[in-house]
Amino acid sequence: MAHPKTEQTLVIVKPDGIQRALTGEIMKRYERIGLKLVALKMIVPTEAMIEQHYLLDPNWKKNVGEKSIESYKKKGETPPSLDPIEVANFVVTRLKKYMTSGPVIAMVWEGAHAVELVRKITGGTEPRSASIGTIRGDFVLDSYQMADTADRAIRNLIHASGTVPEAQMEIPHWFSPKEIISYSVPHEATLYDDDITSILG
Repeated sequence: MAHPKTEQTLVIVKPDGIQRALTGEIMKRYERIGLKLVALKMIVPTEAMIEQHYLLDPNWKKNVGEKSIESYKKKGETPPSLDPIEVANFVVTRLKKYMTSGPVIAMVWEGAHAVELVRKITGGTEPRSASIGTIRGDFVLDSYQMADTADRAIRNLIHASGTVPEAQMEIPHWFSPKEIISYSVPHEATLYDDDITSILG
């Protein structure tokens, strides 16, 4: 069984994060908790690459469509369709336009509970309702209402893998194995070693 410290997750700083010069702040938040950066690159993705990314999970369209319809109903608004797949297609179209509007920075972070911790630090999908103290809650004011009014994707700075299986699908889409670096850092001993009594010699 693999040690939990080897868990990896994908993070993408989206075009708005790059334009607002928040990459350093975002990386600092993940490093501060003890996660380790093992891969990093800046690219301008194609629409095909973005569409493939979001469709890696065969259930993604259905799940996103259903959540979007539920969100519209909660707000007392009429969704563009009651078919989850059709609604998801609207979402994908917006995401492709958003994610290809400028460079993005793709990263792989490694450490115990990496997926869960990155999601927690990043905050909820809608910045308006994200908790203060999270990246989205602290640095973004966008909302579903603003996005829908402008017929665009919500601008929320970051993509972060939602589950371990999702991360395992997403990482190979953005990085080859040789682009992911295995190395150690001093603080790992304090975080993961069974016995830290040697600190005092």
